[in-house]
Amino acid sequence: MIRRLLIANRAEIACRIIATARRMGITAIAVYSDPDRDARHVRIADRAVAIGGDTSASSYLNIEAVLAAAKQSKAEAVHPGYGFLSENPDFVDAVVEAGLIFVGPGAGAVRAMGRKDRAKMLMAEAGVPVVPGYHGDDRDEKTLMGEAAAIGYPVMIKARAGGGGKGMRRVDGPDGFVEALAATRREAASAFGDDNVLIEKFIAAPRHIEVQIFADSHGHVVHLYERDCTLQRRHQKVIEEAPAPGMTDEMRSAMTGAAVSAAKAIGYQGAGTVEFIVDGRNGLRPDGFWFMEMNTRLQVEHPVTEMVTGLDLVEWQIRVAAGETLPRRQDEIKISGHAVEARVYAEDPQSGFLPAPGPVYRSRFPVRLRVDHGINNPDEITPFYDPMIAKIAARGDSRSAALASLHAGLLETHILGTKTNLDFIAGLVRHDDVRSMNIDANWIDRNRDALTSVDSNDAFMTHLAAFALAACNGALAGGDGARPGEPGWRLWGAGTSFITFRRRQETIERRLVFEGRTGGEKIVRIFGDGDGITVREIREEAAGVWSFTADGNRCRLTVVAGGNQVSLVCNDRRMLVERCDPLAVTEVAADASVVTAPMTGVVTLANASVGDTVKAGDILMRMEAMKMELSLKAPCNGVVAEVHAAEGVTVDGGAVLIQIKPEAS
Repeated sequence: MIRRLLIANRAEIACRIIATARRMGITAIAVYSDPDRDARHVRIADRAVAIGGDTSASSYLNIEAVLAAAKQSKAEAVHPGYGFLSENPDFVDAVVEAGLIFVGPGAGAVRAMGRKDRAKMLMAEAGVPVVPGYHGDDRDEKTLMGEAAAIGYPVMIKARAGGGGKGMRRVDGPDGFVEALAATRREAASAFGDDNVLIEKFIAAPRHIEVQIFADSHGHVVHLYERDCTLQRRHQKVIEEAPAPGMTDEMRSAMTGAAVSAAKAIGYQGAGTVEFIVDGRNGLRPDGFWFMEMNTRLQVEHPVTEMVTGLDLVEWQIRVAAGETLPRRQDEIKISGHAVEARVYAEDPQSGFLPAPGPVYRSRFPVRLRVDHGINNPDEITPFYDPMIAKIAARGDSRSAALASLHAGLLETHILGTKTNLDFIAGLVRHDDVRSMNIDANWIDRNRDALTSVDSNDAFMTHLAAFALAACNGALAGGDGARPGEPGWRLWGAGTSFITFRRRQETIERRLVFEGRTGGEKIVRIFGDGDGITVREIREEAAGVWSFTADGNRCRLTVVAGGNQVSLVCNDRRMLVERCDPLAVTEVAADASVVTAPMTGVVTLANASVGDTVKAGDILMRMEAMKMELSLKAPCNGVVAEVHAAEGVTVDGGAVLIQIKPEAS
């Protein structure tokens, strides 16, 4: 058995692997970059080794640095997690050449599946159905356009290397092909070091269903059933579940059989996932699925498989890597119940899902659900790595029970500081279309505006925010929760106070009247925007949890504070507000001649110099942060007057990058 395991990764997956290693009595060794020196995975590991650098390329993608850490710590094996070096065959070779055990498949299998074009040709030879498309080596733009026309629009342009939803563009006609091809190549080169692409037919109303497989070095291959990952945004998974809704015995047999055949065709070993695109228009049927790709690693969504099978996939990985046979035969692997997982990201759904690096003043997760995370209290989400903060998963006897449990757990989750997608994913799991599985892989993108709209006129929650801030005397605790004080109540008569706070950049003021009644009853009346509510029968149930009656309705309010933010949940509704000094609030007029950084990130292209004449819409800079590329365009016609950032420089969100002298009108 492996005794010392180095984990060549970070954040939640490193913490996840550490948990299993510790349970198995294995010494868990972490590595960390400069920004991660105080990260949670570093703190909970048995040992941690610095590998330097801040960017992925200079740290977690640095093979020499990772292997030096393994040698220094006397590790016997290396677990790559997912992302970073997990599907790099050169890293697999280097680990083996260093005399270490790689916890994953051999380099040959990784290479076979690493290029999507070759992988599809291999799968076709093995009898696995593949999507119609062009997988050749010709890089000529005209050739690729001709192949797209022959396949028939719409088509998908995909990077032949990598995965994770990166390097993919849908093209609906020849007019947009050249621009989409260039963008895909740039993103592929940046993310995977390979700008080659393939062209595939776009499947209408697609569902994304994948099969978890496992193989050992003794020739045994099993499947651990399927997962449904149809709920995606821009090809990035958001919600995953197991088993797939609507799965029939006939379809499952065909799909799992194809996945096992795929693994056997390349002599696979370890954990792997065979991903299929499915025609979901007329239910699941054996002739309506096609091979998409194989991920030669553990998947982000592996917890839902663990929750319905009762198995620890990381333990299986370690045992197989150590040369053991699979712990169970196929007929010994059963599934029970239903599990659903949601990915919590540092991103702003109301601003096009821009990544949102920044501080985490406080986080609180539900204790009754499975939560995989890698953050401390407090912490910082840096712009250098993936923006995923945590995964929250729930299991139930049925799909509806699992969704209801997950929704409740998301409302119990509080992350204060940077923006997150918490409300967005909570809205997804309670949406009628999601609950009835009336969705496809493009459903979120089609309904994005409706899904990200915000009820800015939630007067009830706004009144409660004022009540919480006032009841805590403006000094909310950041620990277990808010502790109420005695702000304005009188033994007789009434006391009045005014509370000012902010919500989504809007300054809000409320007037509160506190009344003390005979017998000790306390009442508060909250007024603002032409209406009001009366709160009475106030009881503190626990730190940060109050019950009360509001206009005759019994309510339960949870209040969590951190930094200058306050998170409130009441009756399945959430609101996040910021405490503020009303005297410090100023309005800043937008300057239409300034280009600013929409988020913290690295400038990858500086395409403008002082004195250049530009037109509105010209691309002046490109930025990259958290695996996303953004093009910054000229806001007006004019001449570049100032440039404040160069290529390779990290800039803060909101920083002025370019000043333009507008053209005289």
